Amino acid sequence: MNPVPFSLGPALLFCPADRPDRFAKALDRADAVVLDLEDGVAPDAKESARRAVVDTPLDPARTIVRVNPAGTPEHAADLAALAGTGYRTLMLPKADGRFVGPLVRPDGTPYAVVALCETAAGVVAAAALAARPDVVALAWGAEDLVASLGGTSSRRDDGRYRDVARHARSTVLLAAGAGGKAAIDAVHLDLGDLDGLRAEALDAAAVGFAASLCVHPAQVPVIRAAYAPTPDDVAAARAVLAAGAGAGGAFALDGRMVDGPVLAQAHAVLRRAGVDTRHDEEVRR
Repeated sequence: MNPVPFSLGPALLFCPADRPDRFAKALDRADAVVLDLEDGVAPDAKESARRAVVDTPLDPARTIVRVNPAGTPEHAADLAALAGTGYRTLMLPKADGRFVGPLVRPDGTPYAVVALCETAAGVVAAAALAARPDVVALAWGAEDLVASLGGTSSRRDDGRYRDVARHARSTVLLAAGAGGKAAIDAVHLDLGDLDGLRAEALDAAAVGFAASLCVHPAQVPVIRAAYAPTPDDVAAARAVLAAGAGAGGAFALDGRMVDGPVLAQAHAVLRRAGVDTRHDEEVRR
């Protein structure tokens, strides 16, 4: 039995797993919380963090647990601890072609895995990871990626990603789309740069990312607003679909050619706005 498709988002908030006092607050403020057993926890606090995750339960439907990388002793300890919880979605950091599995729960069903492609090997393996039935989404990370290449900075002085990071972002997005899986955009680490975060989230929504990762509650409303279509966007999408309802092929609307891809984009706008367009799509078929 395969995990259900990924449907969380758009704002996924990391919370260190050794701070149980923040768990409920993080979940309340975001669309989903990522309890972080990996980079957010010091090596000597890993065991207490695992106990905190077990002893402070959250809604499993809106919780992702980032475990330690596969093949490490900490990873095995994470899975052993999680066996006694109701959590069913894991984020696997530094996922690449060496990731073998599936990762299974005590009853034998596979965890839903968000594969984090954040190394050179992980980006190269993105398509293979997206093809796995237990992988429900691909995410990417710029800082570990650049570190895996021996580099020192993922961004230019003006805050824009360097070319290798942009390439990795696009590669992961394309692999996820080709595999029918969701894509999740990377964190924006400059907490004071809400304008830069807004620009990246707007771009992420426009090109098809399902969600963005964030590391501070103040980033959540910025991401939510960026992913939410404006009233003008919704009105324009409705107008396109209304005009296309009786059209047998391509047609012109307000000086713009409209065909199948444009109609599909209009459906995507309405889905992001929470409008169920499945009936309209079935009618068109």
